[in-house]
Amino acid sequence: MPLLNKTEARLPSSTAPSGRSSSWSAARLALTAFFAVDGFLFASWVVRIPDVRAQVAASHSALGLALLCISAGAVATMALVGRLCLRFGSRRVTVAAVGVLSLAVALPAHTRSVLGLGAVLLLFGAGYGAANVAMNSAAVDLVAELRRPVMPSFHAGYSLGGLLGAAAGGLLAARIDAAWALALAAALGLTVTLTAGAALLRAPAARPRTADPAAEKARSGRSAGLLVVLLGLVALCTAYGEGALADWATLHLTDDVHASAAVAAAGYAAFAFAMTAGRLSGTWLSERLGQTRLMLFGGLAACAGMTTAALAPSVPAALAGFVLVGLGLANVFPLAIARAGAAGGPQGVATASTLGYAGMLIGPPVIGFLADALSLPAALLTVAATSALAGLLAVTVGRHRAA
Repeated sequence: MPLLNKTEARLPSSTAPSGRSSSWSAARLALTAFFAVDGFLFASWVVRIPDVRAQVAASHSALGLALLCISAGAVATMALVGRLCLRFGSRRVTVAAVGVLSLAVALPAHTRSVLGLGAVLLLFGAGYGAANVAMNSAAVDLVAELRRPVMPSFHAGYSLGGLLGAAAGGLLAARIDAAWALALAAALGLTVTLTAGAALLRAPAARPRTADPAAEKARSGRSAGLLVVLLGLVALCTAYGEGALADWATLHLTDDVHASAAVAAAGYAAFAFAMTAGRLSGTWLSERLGQTRLMLFGGLAACAGMTTAALAPSVPAALAGFVLVGLGLANVFPLAIARAGAAGGPQGVATASTLGYAGMLIGPPVIGFLADALSLPAALLTVAATSALAGLLAVTVGRHRAA
């Protein structure tokens, strides 16, 4: 049996009647809207962090502890949400979680102390973590029903929402204060929750499906657990790179490659746009290359791009490297989450998401410590290493499934 089977992502064509197909199209659009508003809300908060910090008079260390509450809330919630999805359905939990997230995003602007900020960020993190597990669980069911590897398109919605949220937040920063800006973001989130939620809940529930024997074996016992852990490690390695670049790409361009501030800002934007473009083409690439090949090639491309960006002596070469990293990493995380859900259901999504979120958390501080001990370019080479590891772990998953 070939290890990297090109047809692995091509599922049998659906025989559902056209009415049911149109319902599933509506469900796909509604779920994409949830992913997009999730990214929009998070970006709306991020661009207002300096304003909120000044409002609560937080030191760097105090702000860091407050921001850690987002992670604590998310990680504490993810495992519980997997069980809630099994009991109440991932779609209902998605609507509830995004509603909580929408309400919570407005709260930080009304705090007056670091302690109060930490408390509301715990709620914000809980909503964010719950929304991500529930949305991905719903997406896994929808991917199976549509019989196409469309998971990257949902994550493209998240990326587009994040870009729009950052752009809108930047434009509003000089015009209205943080309280009004975050209130508007909350209003948009609640509007999407009501409209997209109604469409998502009206769509027919996923039909019981008969998996092939290999898939049923993969779902059972230790086999499923091993697959989920391996895929969670793939997500961790990918998120490590995303988190590291979010915090250190601009500094590398200014300090090591001697780019101007404007060019340095454009460098991270190029990475983000490349990732969005890669995810928009993810379904097409999955159907033609197969998911394992796409994850392997993506990891190796990101490794080559990060090596180029870290060691490049010129600004154009560094920018080209960041673009290649964005294209390479774009589809690895969503495909890892999708396969974890196929192997372990909502609990598989929760486990893989938690590991992936851990990678997002450890990336920036690890790069910082290594930069102090060695240099920032040397530290960024760990992103190249984890990207290659993600691709190789995807091959291991393919072997496990084939066996």
